[in-house]
Amino acid sequence: MDEVCFTAGRAPGLVTAQDGTRIPYERYGDGPPVILVGGGPGEGGGERVLAGLLARRFPVVVYERRGGAGPVEREIGDLALVVDAVGGAAAVHGTASGGGLALAAAAAGVPVGAVSVYEPPYTDGAADGLGRVLARVLVIDGGSSPAGTRRAARTVAAAVPRGRHRTLTGQTDEVAPHVLAPVLAEFLEEVLGVDGAVGGDGRDGAAVGAEPPDRSR
Repeated sequence: MDEVCFTAGRAPGLVTAQDGTRIPYERYGDGPPVILVGGGPGEGGGERVLAGLLARRFPVVVYERRGGAGPVEREIGDLALVVDAVGGAAAVHGTASGGGLALAAAAAGVPVGAVSVYEPPYTDGAADGLGRVLARVLVIDGGSSPAGTRRAARTVAAAVPRGRHRTLTGQTDEVAPHVLAPVLAEFLEEVLGVDGAVGGDGRDGAAVGAEPPDRSR
């Protein structure tokens, strides 16, 4: 039943990159959305279950990453096109390499008001550019994932100015959507309550006080 309702609200869209690559996306619900970035080219469909769970409370967009090797700037441009097409600002969640892309896009100035990532593939040196990420960032790992993966997640959370870290007990690189979804929803609702919108550039308004304590550590 949930899948039927989710499918019924589907609104397909398409953006075209400067090199002519066509990037299809699906939107569920109106308003500034959370965009889900899959862990690899052509894996947008793999985010459908997570999208269905989040779409009960937030507008959601899923898109297909392009295939083939190429510079990360090209994929940043693709994500920026999707953000522009769905309203000009969005929250972004990325899994694995999709998390790395989400963070790179935020560092490059793509208007994302909140970023959540699950086990992004960073090393200590590769995380040095993350100080430019202005958005609130939630970095998540699985409690049963390898030690190196979990260490990388903590490194990313420490490298971004407004980052926090959370571990999901018993999860691995193949995180269960029903476990991940409520954690993402809690994070997004907090950002909504503080910043007043899912989208934006991640900066606090004049009425916003100090950063709330990190209850997830």
